[in-house]
Amino acid sequence: MRRHTLNFSVTASQIVQAYGLTNVVYFPRFPAVEYDLRTANFLSHVGLPDSGVFRSRMDVEAFCESGTDAITLGRRFDSQRLYCPPESRPWWKLSYFFTSLVALDPKSGKVYAFPEGSMGYIQIHRNVESLVYALIEFRKLEIDHENGVDPEELAVRFKEKVSAFDSIPFADEESQWNLSLEELQDGIW
Repeated sequence: MRRHTLNFSVTASQIVQAYGLTNVVYFPRFPAVEYDLRTANFLSHVGLPDSGVFRSRMDVEAFCESGTDAITLGRRFDSQRLYCPPESRPWWKLSYFFTSLVALDPKSGKVYAFPEGSMGYIQIHRNVESLVYALIEFRKLEIDHENGVDPEELAVRFKEKVSAFDSIPFADEESQWNLSLEELQDGIW
């Protein structure tokens, strides 16, 4: 049996250092489900953070009727009588981020946001590793903001670091990342 090596730029220790051990969610691997192997390895070995900003530990069935598959978007949206774009029906719910539901296309590994009140979605990361990299940098930004670092400086630094890793988070003006940085710079935080 060939083993898939776990060569990620983002490590489990980085996420634990940024969020603490009790704020990391690991995902089990399901052999009968078709998904991108690299994404599955990342989610099961590195995980996702859980915080007040990025809520990945929410009860996935809390908003659905008993017996409903609350992981896949199509069934989840159907149970809430919401429109779900046809291509996104088999995608999985990962978390909530500010005012967006965050979803994963398990076949490609791409990460999307469904902004509240929108009928569509925005690709926000090329993969889950990029999402977690941005969340680790965002946690650093939050800490520096609490310590009085200039919001303008924080926004520029965050955008530079994240863009160097993945340019997709800032490609759409309506991306939650762009909106969050605007709020930071406008002093809304």
